[in-house]
Amino acid sequence: MLVSGDRPRNLSWLHAGPMLYGDWGTSRLYVLGLAFYFTAHGSVLFMGAIGLVMIAVAWAYTIICRCYPEGGGVYTAAKEINPLLAIVGTTLLLAGYIMTAAISVVEAFHYFGAPRSIVLVASIVALALIALVNWMGAKSAGRFALIIAIAALGVSGLVAILCLPFVPEGIRTISFDALPAPGEAWVAFTKICLAMAGVEAVANMTGLMHKPVVRTARRTIWPVLGEVVLFNLLFGVALAGLPALAATHMPDAAHYAKAAPPAEVLAYRDTAMKVLATESASHWLGASKGFIVGKVTAVIFGLLLLSAANTAVMATMSVLWAMAKDKELPRALTRLNYSGVPWVGLLVAVIAPAIVLVIEQDVVVLAELYVIGVCGAITTNTLSCAANRRLDITRWQRIGMSLLGAFLLCVTLTIVVTKPRATLFAGALVGSVLGVRWGLRLSRGPEVLPEPETGWLAMVKLEPLKLDPSKPRIMLAARGRGQAEYAVDLARKRGATLFAMYVRTIRLLDLQSNQVPRIEDDPQAQASLGTAALTAKAAGVPFVPIYVTATDIADEILDYTVTFGCDTLIMGKSRRTRMARAFAGDVLERVSNTLPDGVTLITRGESH
Repeated sequence: MLVSGDRPRNLSWLHAGPMLYGDWGTSRLYVLGLAFYFTAHGSVLFMGAIGLVMIAVAWAYTIICRCYPEGGGVYTAAKEINPLLAIVGTTLLLAGYIMTAAISVVEAFHYFGAPRSIVLVASIVALALIALVNWMGAKSAGRFALIIAIAALGVSGLVAILCLPFVPEGIRTISFDALPAPGEAWVAFTKICLAMAGVEAVANMTGLMHKPVVRTARRTIWPVLGEVVLFNLLFGVALAGLPALAATHMPDAAHYAKAAPPAEVLAYRDTAMKVLATESASHWLGASKGFIVGKVTAVIFGLLLLSAANTAVMATMSVLWAMAKDKELPRALTRLNYSGVPWVGLLVAVIAPAIVLVIEQDVVVLAELYVIGVCGAITTNTLSCAANRRLDITRWQRIGMSLLGAFLLCVTLTIVVTKPRATLFAGALVGSVLGVRWGLRLSRGPEVLPEPETGWLAMVKLEPLKLDPSKPRIMLAARGRGQAEYAVDLARKRGATLFAMYVRTIRLLDLQSNQVPRIEDDPQAQASLGTAALTAKAAGVPFVPIYVTATDIADEILDYTVTFGCDTLIMGKSRRTRMARAFAGDVLERVSNTLPDGVTLITRGESH
């Protein structure tokens, strides 16, 4: 039995950096406005403080990435301490992903300038379209995310230059007198810890990074951190220096505590970067051209937010799939469609944020629900690594991570105490997951996993065959009994060795630490390869089963066909719709277009 299950390490820092920026850099699109809304001209000081915390968190995550090169994030780190802690930490991360999707789609349409009366409907439609794209398993979504992240980075750089005239006035408005009392200041600080959102993504990328992982992780984290921290501070100063905000003394959150904020307050609170881009461009180019620049910038930032929502949906699927594979959640969450997408998890990943938005669309409330998941997951990951004596961490690194974890724990506990809605949301989600986990364990009873003497897996796990180089070779890359019988009959007539391969398609973000699909956990693959093995054995045909996990079916079929010197390739005709093939690509067409000379391609209609 040949098994290929290596994780595709094709993520360099040049690719991982924009992906991380798409998560980490997106938070400024709402954090800057919220910071000024809550603290007025004290916001620059708060943004400086959160920048220092982000630097410490980035340092901790370089260590986490080094210790866990196979990825997995908080789930892997916490599981080595306690399985229950892993469930709690991962569920908090799941809460963060759900709220990422919810707040991102809402803010996207705020940036697009959609009337607030239609934002809810538009957001749910956007989530439905995201579900459709992911259902098809479209690879173009990843390229789109990369392009938008690079475009947003370029636009951010342009705004950074244009906003410089407002920086001196913004610096002048900085005042320690604007800070509230220490207790109130601490609570206000916890509200903008949302700026840390996205850093956990890098811990889940390490299983895909080029080796050495520690070097790739550092090259990924530090440049993105520099851009996020420096630009957040610059934009925060410039925002405070805008003529419309420079004279603000009392935070608008306090001023409108019992009343709905007016449109001009909602504009900077919910779309700070759009306001800053428009005002900055108007200063240089005039009001009309500044308006156009602001609109173009807003569209790019809106697309970046939709991309972030798509990433959050994909990440939610990955978390649910990983937990279900470990039997912590129902097995149905591991069911994959023809594109290798866990479709039940996909439905959960889009329905959950849609339900949140039906209940609440206000950005301030959504941010409250968001921050508890972000801080909870980062705190769990950091403290788990600090407490794990088996990890290769120096004494001073362990002390530093422990202090950082303690600080983040204080932040999380403050949110729990001061934000009852956030506590209720996170508590309900954690309680639901733990309840389902407990119910599954009760229903399963004692686990007995004896491997039967007969069965598909036993047929597949035969002793490796010594290949006869003088015999012709046939590759079967189709499923179903009819296909197996045809291939075996052809091999028997030609005196050939039959190879049969089963490719389990997995997208990059579906891969988690120690969660690469195995033949032992893949009943569909067992049935497909086992059927061919049993048929070949009965006919006396030499047989070699191959199980592959990969992100590209066509490339794997071509690679193994050529590697083993097969002169015939048998494939089934696709039963997918034309639209599905347009989204995900037609495997048969790609293989036929690139198959080397001398290899005969046979296509047959049955493919089960």
